Amino acid sequence: MNYQHILLAVDDSPIAFIAAEQVRILAKALGSQVTIASVVVTDPLTSVSFYKNVPGITDYSMQAQAHAKNILTELSHQFIEQGISAESKILTAQSPSNAITKLADELNVDLIVVGSHGRTGFKKAIIGSVAQDILTSSHIPVLVIKYTK
Repeated sequence: MNYQHILLAVDDSPIAFIAAEQVRILAKALGSQVTIASVVVTDPLTSVSFYKNVPGITDYSMQAQAHAKNILTELSHQFIEQGISAESKILTAQSPSNAITKLADELNVDLIVVGSHGRTGFKKAIIGSVAQDILTSSHIPVLVIKYTK
């Protein structure tokens, strides 16, 4: 299968940068286009209008957006420097996995790449696993890059 368009889902963890390196290798070898996406999570217990009225929440949201933009800019430059066509997208959603799978469908990508922190047991139950959720909900092939120390 030829992966012409790859979606790389990132956060600000070390595994995101490891996954990005793997995507750079793959995209360069296959001549793939890459979209790098990061999801800024909204609080599911409040409405959007609440965010506009509470300065602390608004500041948090703006800082999270700016932080995501910085990461995406850095990663995009790394791809472009290697001659790989790359664009970035910041998504705002309650569920990172739903936002990524929806974007993958909208962009008609051939592959989703996501890093996994490798959490198990209690940590996985409390924190969850975005990679696992994407893997089980997507009809598009998913490459999971596992973090190993």
